[in-house]
Amino acid sequence: MSFQWLWHFDFPPFFTIQPNLLTRDKQLKAWGRLVLDYCQANRIYTTDLDEISKSDLFNNRRLNRHLDLSGIRAVFDFLELQKHVEWKDKDKTRCNIYWRSPEEWGQLLYEWANSIGLLNTVVTLYELTQGEDVAKESFFGLDKDVLLKGLQHLEDQGKAVLIDIDGEKGGVKFL
Repeated sequence: MSFQWLWHFDFPPFFTIQPNLLTRDKQLKAWGRLVLDYCQANRIYTTDLDEISKSDLFNNRRLNRHLDLSGIRAVFDFLELQKHVEWKDKDKTRCNIYWRSPEEWGQLLYEWANSIGLLNTVVTLYELTQGEDVAKESFFGLDKDVLLKGLQHLEDQGKAVLIDIDGEKGGVKFL
């Protein structure tokens, strides 16, 4: 799949966080949308800031421009305020990226399970994210942490029960 860059990506000032607060807010919204679209297109659920800073997302080689690490942090802090990012460590170097919320993932999983007759059946987490039956589903390859948050939401609604396998969450029964 070919990713469609927003027009901002070809605008050199886009790669410098602007000092004017109104302009900066619009810029962070545009960067935020770009990050979410890019992560969705590339099925990125979890990232490391150092790693993603080196990706095409923050580097326009054609313009020879890049967003520096402080700018990237500003974008991710903005996404955190919008509840699209959840940090996995206190130093804010790794995070889950929610281009779909855990609740939305849970609902997609439930609808899928219902559509293929898996209600009242135990399914392993591996089968949900790596199995042949889900290879074409949007949750194929879903990060386990994000998956568990979505399933926890279903459990809270009484639509699923998480199952322990070998002392850790390893399966789910959709109700």
